Amino acid sequence: MGTLPVVTGHDEFDALVVRTDYRDDQAWQDVVAALMEPWGDRQYEAQVHFINDPAWLEATIEEVLTAVSSDENLSVVFIADRICMQAELHPLLAVTTLRREDCVDDEDYEQLTEYGREFRAIPAGVHEVYANLSIGNLGFEEFAAWAQDDPEGVFRPL
Repeated sequence: MGTLPVVTGHDEFDALVVRTDYRDDQAWQDVVAALMEPWGDRQYEAQVHFINDPAWLEATIEEVLTAVSSDENLSVVFIADRICMQAELHPLLAVTTLRREDCVDDEDYEQLTEYGREFRAIPAGVHEVYANLSIGNLGFEEFAAWAQDDPEGVFRPL
């Protein structure tokens, strides 16, 4: 794959969702609709920046991370891949942008990625993950641990 387009117009308060599967436009519309639903106890307005460009077709996690690496405020990116599009609840792949060089040492990095660098989250959970990571209320590893505790390996907000 060549170089991916630069992500522009992404507001720091918007969850970044990248579409990498283009087999089913109806599934994509379902994902978008689910992500735009109000979320949380107080029914917050959904804020999402969508990348829906066939240039991202079948982009790998590493390619996506490289493409968004210049955004220093971005701690997680959500990928609408084949699994997301085909599964009934459309669980997006949440991937931390944390790199080893962002950490004090190997031990710090291992602690922060103890449950992996990725997990799945249903659309209703995307906002909770993004908002909490953005304000430093919770860490990626906490959401990854909760997803790991789920029988299907998916983060689902309470």
